[in-house]
Amino acid sequence: MIWKRTLTLENLNAMNEGNMVGLLDIRFDKIGDETLEATMPVDSRTHQPFGLLHGGASVVLAETLGSVAGYLCTEGEQRVVGVEVNANHLRSVRSGRVRGICRALHAGRRHQVWQIDIYDEQDKLCCSSRLTTAIV
Repeated sequence: MIWKRTLTLENLNAMNEGNMVGLLDIRFDKIGDETLEATMPVDSRTHQPFGLLHGGASVVLAETLGSVAGYLCTEGEQRVVGVEVNANHLRSVRSGRVRGICRALHAGRRHQVWQIDIYDEQDKLCCSSRLTTAIV
């Protein structure tokens, strides 16, 4: 297990209240030994003007997962901040919920690199994202 902090799904979802994560109804669903998963609706909150999942919303899901995973890998007063994020949008989504799965590519003492893959309800890859974080 890579996590250094002990938080439950209830704890993680409580952090979403009163910020963008809560407004987009992103919900943490699973904490695995080396993965963190969350879902997000594809609806009027996350659509672009043409009725498809907005790429920026996918990036919000990816950065949320990577940042929280990064925080779970820290201790004490350490915090995690995003340094760089990229996303390849591979398939459009019109409705339902998408699921993001976050895995560490590197969980160092000063920097972390996270791979976040986002899938539609048919388990087809829609977006592949990478987030680099710094520990402060």
